[in-house]
Amino acid sequence: MKRKHILSAALLSLAGGGAVAQSSIVVGGLLDSAVRYVHNDGGGSIKSLVSGSNQTSRLYFRGDEDLGGGLAAGFWLESGTNIDTGTSTGGTQFFDRRATLSLSSRGIGELRLGRDYVPTYAIWVRHDPYSHVGVAGSNNFSSSSQQGPIRSAFGTGPNTTVRSSNAVEFLLPSDLGGFEGGLMVAAGEGGTAANGQDKLIGGRLGWQSASFGAHASRVVTSNELTASGKFKDTLLAVNGTVGQVRMNAALRKYEQALSEQTLLLLSSVVTWGQVELKASYLRANMKGTVGATVIDANDATQIGLGAVYNLSKRSALYAQAARIDNDGKASFSIPGGTTMVAGGSSKAFEAGVRHNF
Repeated sequence: MKRKHILSAALLSLAGGGAVAQSSIVVGGLLDSAVRYVHNDGGGSIKSLVSGSNQTSRLYFRGDEDLGGGLAAGFWLESGTNIDTGTSTGGTQFFDRRATLSLSSRGIGELRLGRDYVPTYAIWVRHDPYSHVGVAGSNNFSSSSQQGPIRSAFGTGPNTTVRSSNAVEFLLPSDLGGFEGGLMVAAGEGGTAANGQDKLIGGRLGWQSASFGAHASRVVTSNELTASGKFKDTLLAVNGTVGQVRMNAALRKYEQALSEQTLLLLSSVVTWGQVELKASYLRANMKGTVGATVIDANDATQIGLGAVYNLSKRSALYAQAARIDNDGKASFSIPGGTTMVAGGSSKAFEAGVRHNF
């Protein structure tokens, strides 16, 4: 990705001695737009122009200062953008994707403060070939649209399946021979789930090489809606690469009180010159009860297919298709469509262009 670098250096001389501090700021981003067609059983079809189907459209500012002795200070501010309307994805929360300040050491690791990915999502998104977005993204099964642990723990407000605000995070150094890990804690600050102010504690451990990886992660969240049981998010994932083929498998379970939602994601990506071919299978298995409502039969399956043609290192064309089949009273659907009948199917296709800058 080509980035715009703004470099500055200051030289301070003190009584025959000197000190040098070097810092850099990077301004960059990504624009992604596609035409989409969605058909939901019982609700007809809708055609639309959408933003962020291959990767989320965004604008970011990040920088770091070399403090010497292997130490560095840094910041990262990132805002999601809707290309189709010109609005921010976070509304009044402008830097909705990331807002962090950090202090790092090459030998010890990084201390990061602010809003960032939770440990489970940081691993999960690596194993989703659609980057958790688009018609075939795994985000279709991680929302509060259904009766289950997510809605029970967060209502229709923000949830911690992707990010947490008010977080303190420690990340291990990146040069441990493939071994990686991190811990995150977040304070509720006396707020409410509707405002995304949840207490959180989580961590992840894993090992990743060029040809194989294995990871485990767990996050526990509490707020005023979880008096009957904290929200638990547990993940196990493995991946392997043989030649030009990468294969992924991830198992993620959401739990709250007497309800469970287990996600099984199997996917593969084949790279052939400038072309990437993608396929995924995603299964949501619901179990237990929410209040007096039994959700055992409300399962769903999603099949996704996609292709990306890289025009250059910064620009690409892509096409993706997906189908969701619901069981019982489930009504999972692909974003951009109409209301769907319980137990029905949601089908979609999209084609678009992505440009990094």
